[in-house]
Amino acid sequence: MSQQPQTISLADLDFSQLSEVRKQIEEELNHLTNSFAQLKQAQAKFKSCIENVGEVNEKNSGKTILVPLTNSLYVPGKICDPEHVLVDVGTGYFIKKTRPQALKHYKGKVDYIQKNLETLEDTIQKKRDNMNAIMGVMQAKLQSQQGQSSQSSSKS
Repeated sequence: MSQQPQTISLADLDFSQLSEVRKQIEEELNHLTNSFAQLKQAQAKFKSCIENVGEVNEKNSGKTILVPLTNSLYVPGKICDPEHVLVDVGTGYFIKKTRPQALKHYKGKVDYIQKNLETLEDTIQKKRDNMNAIMGVMQAKLQSQQGQSSQSSSKS
């Protein structure tokens, strides 16, 4: 038997508990926004790959180009077979593909990342809404405490 998560009203939490929940949501938001930025970078990289594959054609045969070995190290090379390219499929593995196959591969990656970005964006927005709700309850509790303390001091 799985238990349903218990729902607790924000108004039922005291100020320190609200502070802890706010802190947790802030950490989650930071993690999610960092992930979003990393996905955007990956998407830009794949879009760049699409452009690069699109630039290779018969006119480039025998042309000297710079081939990236790492992010910061390039070596000169020549285009011998403009109809085929090496596609980085991850973890240091490359596969020889035709240009149309390579374009399809990279477009698939861009589309996949776009779907993940949209899902992540929705999650980030929900977390922000939760954060705003918590901040609203915290402000209301502070105002309530200030109002009670000013009433008790005026009665004295």
